[in-house]
Amino acid sequence: MSTLTILIVTVFCVGYLCIALESLTKVNKAAIALLMCVLCWTLLMLDPSSYYPGILGGDVMHHISEVIEHHLGDAAGTLFFLMGAMTIVEIVDSNGGFNFVRDTLKTRSKRKLMWRMAFMTFFLSAILDNLTTSIVMIMVLRKLVQSRQDRLIYAALVVISANSGGAFSPIGDVTTIMLWIKGVITTQGVLTEIFIPSLISMLVPAFILQYQLKGKFDKEQNLPKGDVSTFTKSQRDIIFWLGVGGLCFVPIFKTITHLPPFMGILLVLGLLWTVTEIFHYNASDDDTMAKRVSDLLSKIDLSTIMFFLGILMAVAVLQEVGVLTMLGGVLDTTFEGNHFLVTGIIGVLSSIVDNVPLVAGCMGMYPVAAAGDMAIDGIFWQLLAYCAGVGGSMLIIGSAAGVVVMGLEKITFGWYMKKITWVAFVGYLAGILAYWLERALLF
Repeated sequence: MSTLTILIVTVFCVGYLCIALESLTKVNKAAIALLMCVLCWTLLMLDPSSYYPGILGGDVMHHISEVIEHHLGDAAGTLFFLMGAMTIVEIVDSNGGFNFVRDTLKTRSKRKLMWRMAFMTFFLSAILDNLTTSIVMIMVLRKLVQSRQDRLIYAALVVISANSGGAFSPIGDVTTIMLWIKGVITTQGVLTEIFIPSLISMLVPAFILQYQLKGKFDKEQNLPKGDVSTFTKSQRDIIFWLGVGGLCFVPIFKTITHLPPFMGILLVLGLLWTVTEIFHYNASDDDTMAKRVSDLLSKIDLSTIMFFLGILMAVAVLQEVGVLTMLGGVLDTTFEGNHFLVTGIIGVLSSIVDNVPLVAGCMGMYPVAAAGDMAIDGIFWQLLAYCAGVGGSMLIIGSAAGVVVMGLEKITFGWYMKKITWVAFVGYLAGILAYWLERALLF
């Protein structure tokens, strides 16, 4: 490994460390990711001929520009998909589309509420994504559960259920979106083969945690109150089904048209935007302006988008200089090609550091094979989707869903680690065992 390559890897590792320690440094991880990206590409430009020996003179610069544009194109597909999905969910939420969630969960039994909430979170996160679903569920829980001690248990299960539900859907988690857009997993493959392991990884913790909840709620505290909304109930239902149904339609659109997934998202966004504008047409501007899509766009978390851009482009540098290929070879040699062990370790790591760069790195480390475990919908890629998603539940900081719930409910790192980590780990291992049995018995 050349000195320049070592320097690029060092910059990446230091940046990665700063991202992992964001809570201590107080510097937004998006800023670090962008700096890391630009520094790594700049270092590569100091001696490009050593990485592209077959290309001489000014052709090297032209080739690198093409390489950057290629990687940027891959990243842009993921970023536009995320932006479109975030906007669709924001439209549905701002216009009262999720009121039915609150009404469906209503019950006086604490355990019944837990099971309803777990299943609702599990399936919603497969459609909306785990981060958005977590926010929706916590907002609903605040209206239904007044006891903080009880709500902490519910909130922890929201994190577990959201991450488990996101793992079996191509649009349920950022990492599954990345793998799906890359083409290493398919909609049919991940839905049919990862669903049962993901479900078990939710059911096992829910079964354990139910024993911490006993009795019934007071009548007064568990009655949902009506919300004032500009739209009628039928209009809110239309917005909900257009948004959620549209997200479900995106994989079908990709299969039919063979267009990139972000094109399907843009189609749904355009349709939903048009419908809401029609609904707002006869209403007062003062009542509706804040809920128009043009205004809601300002609420999209652009720092998250910038973070993904920086990470994906920084990982692309490691791929270009051959580091990821070398690392993949070392892992295969060390663990003798045991993909269950390799992906299992990646899942545990994803609870400590962000799973986006981990998965991006794995996609650069391992080439897609024509057949075997590394083929499309092979054991490695499906396990990677499961482990990177579900593994993040083991620590409260291990996933985007966990971080947002931690902030909303003021859950401490120590409480979660003491009460929930072992529960999530048992569910994680149970899901891996279920996948192994599924493969052994059915394939």
